Amino acid sequence: MKNEMPKLPYPNNGLEPVISAETLTYHYGKHLQTYVTNLANLTAGTAYEQKEVEDIVATAPDGAIFNNAGQVLNHTLYFLQFTTPHQVQAPEGRLAELIYRDFGSLDNLKEQMEKAAIGLFGSGWAWLSLSKEGTLQITQESNAGNPLRRGDTPLLCIDVWEHAYYIDYRNRRADHVKRLWDIINWQAVSNRL
Repeated sequence: MKNEMPKLPYPNNGLEPVISAETLTYHYGKHLQTYVTNLANLTAGTAYEQKEVEDIVATAPDGAIFNNAGQVLNHTLYFLQFTTPHQVQAPEGRLAELIYRDFGSLDNLKEQMEKAAIGLFGSGWAWLSLSKEGTLQITQESNAGNPLRRGDTPLLCIDVWEHAYYIDYRNRRADHVKRLWDIINWQAVSNRL
């Protein structure tokens, strides 16, 4: 993907009551925009300037370029995995097969993702990814971390930086994490396989 703001597939208030329009305005419109702008400024005139964001995340050394590229990629995947609450459907096809093979049930997957997200110390992300070996795995990544860095395929993420939930949930991270299942677009997640 290019370093640009993704077009959201729902209106600004389309994720309510799980994520408010106010949170979306700040999280998407201000935080993600800042990462996009920072990455453009940091990569101007460098070997990274024309690279796709995924390539930067996979190859850049730790530091400002990686951090901003990671946050652009992470936030883009995050925002594009949602749908309005009344459109949520269960996982199907290969994704459903992998979930049941590797976790036993969707409820087990959700429970393990919640545990990873709620238990992450400080800021970062909980990820469901497809490993290089072809199994689904859940990981915790601090700051701008992404499973792509290890060569895995990121599928679904939970943002536990405070800016993702503080307007709506204050310090109730667990409430935020558990409510996100009400807006997951499983087809969008499946398309990442």
